[in-house]
Amino acid sequence: MSQRIGFVGVGRMGANMARRLKDCRFTVTAVYDVRPEAATALAKELGCEAAASLARVTELSDVVITVVTDDKAMRSIFATKGDSLLVGAKGRTFINCATITPVVHVEVDALARKAGASSLEACMASSITQARNGTLYLMLGGRKNAYLAVEPLLKKLTDEGKLLRFIGPAGTAAQVKALVNMVMNINTAGLAEGLALGDALGLDLAMLREVFSQTGANSNVLRSDGEDMQNRDHSCFFSAAHAAKDSGIAYSLAKAQKLTLPLAKTALSQYKKMVAVGLGELDKSGIAELTFKGRGPGSKSGSKSGKKAPAKKK
Repeated sequence: MSQRIGFVGVGRMGANMARRLKDCRFTVTAVYDVRPEAATALAKELGCEAAASLARVTELSDVVITVVTDDKAMRSIFATKGDSLLVGAKGRTFINCATITPVVHVEVDALARKAGASSLEACMASSITQARNGTLYLMLGGRKNAYLAVEPLLKKLTDEGKLLRFIGPAGTAAQVKALVNMVMNINTAGLAEGLALGDALGLDLAMLREVFSQTGANSNVLRSDGEDMQNRDHSCFFSAAHAAKDSGIAYSLAKAQKLTLPLAKTALSQYKKMVAVGLGELDKSGIAELTFKGRGPGSKSGSKSGKKAPAKKK
């Protein structure tokens, strides 16, 4: 494909998106990460450059896909001074996949426009396997003409566009993503409590999960996390620390609107507690460690850390 593509942030999601586009015959020209060894290894695999600077990624790319951790990281890669993706950015398009506050996406959009570039938020509602297979659910925010210019690329990441949705102006997709994760995190906390109570009552949890799946208690979270909660298998696909961050974003939006959301507030407090007691790097399913009897950071038997079967995740 004619567009040259660079990646900033090549952890498990970014690296697998790069692999997917390479498989689809797009030209991946540069990768960059704060962990140089990760960029070097991926660059060798893909046959591209491990860029030594953000400005170099922009120089080598027409489209730059970023997958960073939080608001601070996002502001650092789009800094107005020093090394930055904005250096020489005229004519470039930035596709930003991090789950961050909507206001920062709006800030980056304004900075990109000032530099003569375009910025899109491409908020992901999927996990590692989907990044590699090209079946991500992506919600796009920004200028429509910028979106249409990169739509062919985005289709290859979203099951030929079946899982691709343009939401609206800058910031709106990030708002939707915050609500998606807020509801998902509430569902996860609720499932953990239901299974914990069933366990305390002496019920067979395999039976209980099956009944849940056939009734109003069914959910995607039950499919992705129910068995893991039962088996204490919390290998990380979406960490409790990220759940805390994302629920915090949504709760801040609610407070700004003067809304009272007691379920969101309680779920947020649970994920923040996981981080506080040292369980933040477990998968979000690890919230079960706070609810089941005999579990938790003070218990003698810890959670399992074996690799999950990727097919179980969304």
